[in-house]
Amino acid sequence: MKVLLDECVPRPLKFDFIGHAVDHVTEIGWSSIKNGKLLGLAVGAGFEVLVTTDQNLQYQQNLRNFKIGIIVLIAKSNRIDDLQPLIPEALNVVQGITAGQLIEVKA
Repeated sequence: MKVLLDECVPRPLKFDFIGHAVDHVTEIGWSSIKNGKLLGLAVGAGFEVLVTTDQNLQYQQNLRNFKIGIIVLIAKSNRIDDLQPLIPEALNVVQGITAGQLIEVKA
C-alpha cells in the first residue's frame, strides 16, 4: 500500500510500516496544508491510506468524498514512544481498510 503519514505523526514512524511505500507530508513538501486540501492531494498522488493522530478529522471533512482510507492513531501523546505500540494493529488495519473508511487504532 502507498501510505502517507500526516504532519502530526513523527517522521521516523514511517520505518515501522514495513512492506509499504510510506512518505511523510514534510518529505514531499506538504507541510501546513489543511486537511481537505491534503486529502485531495494525497488521493491525486495515488496514496491509499493516510495515517494521522488528528481525532477531529472525521468531523471536519466528509471522508466519503475522498478515495483514501484513514487510520487515526490514538495514544496519550503523539510521541513516537507512545505511538509505536499501535503499529502492529495499524499494519493489520492497512491490509483491510477501504477508500472512505476511517479506523481508529487505540492504545
